[in-house]
Amino acid sequence: MLNKQKGNMYPWVTHTWNIVKGKCPHDCEYCYMKLYPQKDIRFDVSELKTDLGRGNTIFAGSSCDPWAEAIPQDWLIQILKHCYKYPNNTYLFQSKNPSRFELYPIPVTAILGTTIETNRHIGQFSKAPSTEERMRAMVRIKNRKMVSIEPIMDFDLAEMVIWVRWINPEFISIGADSKGHNLPEPPADKIKQLIEALKEITEVKIKDNLKRLSQ
Repeated sequence: MLNKQKGNMYPWVTHTWNIVKGKCPHDCEYCYMKLYPQKDIRFDVSELKTDLGRGNTIFAGSSCDPWAEAIPQDWLIQILKHCYKYPNNTYLFQSKNPSRFELYPIPVTAILGTTIETNRHIGQFSKAPSTEERMRAMVRIKNRKMVSIEPIMDFDLAEMVIWVRWINPEFISIGADSKGHNLPEPPADKIKQLIEALKEITEVKIKDNLKRLSQ
């Protein structure tokens, strides 16, 4: 089913489409999907009948990371084949395992994204590859790229800016934890410094939930 974008999603995304469903293998403590029952992961074959239309910007995999290492290759191939049937859309593929992007034929209309909450170690919060691993994979990728810094965690300013410069994304989206997970968050002045530095590199999109930290 093609779902209209709503809630605290990216405002520039028009729809979401989720064919891989269930508990994400990355098991991030702060994932919004943990507000809902976490069933076993599965591939919903019925989603291959979905008409993806045209002129849409579709986040393919907004509720579970289909690029996680535990996801079977065949599932990814079927997702991509279905997207190729509807070439007049922009697709967002966002993953905390972006090295897997390099192994598949990505539609030229796709934007490839990753989440880099901080440059520091956050293994206590997630089973996903480290943020440094994600950064290095995104540097290698030559497709259209974006980076999400959400939920933003305390960081080292110079290193974060260098990482973004190396990745060279079309834009950055910055947001905060909305659900009170008691994460190590940066002070407002540091966030403002980061935003100003990133604006010299790329477009910066500020999510409404960042106001809690930046004002």
